[in-house]
Amino acid sequence: MEDDSQGRAAQVVVVHPDRAIATTQRLPYFVGISATTAGSRALSMHLVVVPPGGHAEPHIHSGYETGIYVLEGRVETRYGPGLRESVVTEAGDFLFIPPGVPHQPFNLSATEPARAIVARNHPDEREEVVPYDPSGDK
Repeated sequence: MEDDSQGRAAQVVVVHPDRAIATTQRLPYFVGISATTAGSRALSMHLVVVPPGGHAEPHIHSGYETGIYVLEGRVETRYGPGLRESVVTEAGDFLFIPPGVPHQPFNLSATEPARAIVARNHPDEREEVVPYDPSGDK
């Protein structure tokens, strides 16, 4: 069995997300795997819910990659300088967001929430998010 950095035997950890946390993007996140919940050193994974007709605040992930798997709903993600580019994902789609790319997701349904699993190569549940003002990139 492999040891962790403190010489303890590595453990398998089950996490039962029981509450949402507030995020800079202003969307509810249900913390799954993180440094705090599972002792992760280089990974975090959460469930995010975009309410009907809702959206995140425009932002940039500083210094880490993000992978998203859409479980339910249809989400338009605007991205790039001025958020002028756009892609739509739906249940079963994966989305990759490189570090430093400005983006903003929008739930395209006015009646149903969109749900997605978000994974990052960063172990903290409070990710390094930088607010982004798209009007500054005209």
